[in-house]
Amino acid sequence: MKPQRIVVVGAGHVGLYAALRLSKKLNARRAEVIVIDPQPHMTYQPFLPEAAAGNISPRHSVVPLRRELKRCHIVSGEVTKIEHARKTVTVQPIEGPIKEITYDHIIVAPGSVSRVLPIPGLRERGIGFKTIGEAIYLRNHILDRLDVAAVTPDPEVRKASLAFVFVGGGYAGVEALAEMEDVVRDGLKYYPELNKDEVRFVLVEASNRILPEVGPEMGAYAARQLQKRGIDIRLETRMESCVDGEVRLSDGDVFRAETIVWTAGVKPSPMLDHTDLPRGPRGHVTCLPTLQVVDGDTILDGAWAAGDCAQVPDLTSPGAWCSPSAQHAVRQAAVLADNIRQVVYGGAPRNYKHKYAGSVASLGLYKGVAKIYGVKLKGLPAWLMHRTYHMSRIPSFNRKVRVLADWTLAFVLKREVISLGQLHEPREEFTHVTPKVTDDRTAEPVGAGTR
Repeated sequence: MKPQRIVVVGAGHVGLYAALRLSKKLNARRAEVIVIDPQPHMTYQPFLPEAAAGNISPRHSVVPLRRELKRCHIVSGEVTKIEHARKTVTVQPIEGPIKEITYDHIIVAPGSVSRVLPIPGLRERGIGFKTIGEAIYLRNHILDRLDVAAVTPDPEVRKASLAFVFVGGGYAGVEALAEMEDVVRDGLKYYPELNKDEVRFVLVEASNRILPEVGPEMGAYAARQLQKRGIDIRLETRMESCVDGEVRLSDGDVFRAETIVWTAGVKPSPMLDHTDLPRGPRGHVTCLPTLQVVDGDTILDGAWAAGDCAQVPDLTSPGAWCSPSAQHAVRQAAVLADNIRQVVYGGAPRNYKHKYAGSVASLGLYKGVAKIYGVKLKGLPAWLMHRTYHMSRIPSFNRKVRVLADWTLAFVLKREVISLGQLHEPREEFTHVTPKVTDDRTAEPVGAGTR
């Protein structure tokens, strides 16, 4: 019997966990699993704030695909088209010509991207917070701003360098802001030229509260704790412009800032625009509770989806959809993998049903808020719950040990507050000292005549 081919599009929470489970539960004679992703790793996004703060190594917040998915075939490339009518995926490898891959089953899990608005200046000045690259860039950029502020004779440049704006009061925005405020506060110990009163952190949120996932009471507590640290929280406020670093808010305030971080929500991957899959009003792939893709009343044979890009009914709350969270994605991946295995062996899929357990959020080192099964925690207990939960969820024993080692070292040693900004332009110095060689090869090589 020819093995069925299962193609997994995307190696995020859903893709990695589903592929790993399928590779363990289906032998090679029954199925082959192909995972397609342009990145060689899965990013555990809840650890991005900790990686940006330097609490853990950036490499330890990602999971290498080839190491974890040893029984799967990894294709390093970008999916440019899905034609389910032909059961074909078009892939642009990172090197080489475009190729088509046929399949029997497809798991559509490309995840999400930042949901941006047409705000003047945002494209040129904004920094996202969805990838490990963006997290490390943010850390280096903020620490570079301290260096600039410490040496510039221009008071306006100094003021703008010490102004940090975060747009979006959800998990990503609040955790990133809280961790980076910790970093700046620790870094100021080594900058006698700077005064902590000069530093300005601003959180801009269009709704009337932050961290809605933990409930109004815990959200209000988080806001109070951040304000005690001197963080300016602007609720029911929008950023209208940031051209040349001049931030204009809807409440009329105008000021300059060299750091503008955009964390105002996500939307399904634009890759879905190049598929023939049915989609809901907000661009998500429409699914049944079994995680099968459905077009009206018609189930698409062999098509499955889950995670941020999928519209999955929440059976614990009739009429609602599962939220785009890691908690749902990991559990959906397990059910999805089991359902595909059932279908391969001639069985019937089962529904995904999970009552949302609650939420945990870090507010920086030793600080947090949590609401788990109705139990509310704050401060150190919530922070410990946050770390314990995510330690249990990051894939592989290897990564768990490495993260735990990072946390242990960070507990006994001082925080590293050095910028590695050269990472973003690694060839600049070499290029600067290397002469341009003309076609007639007349340029004198570097070091000539030094023997």
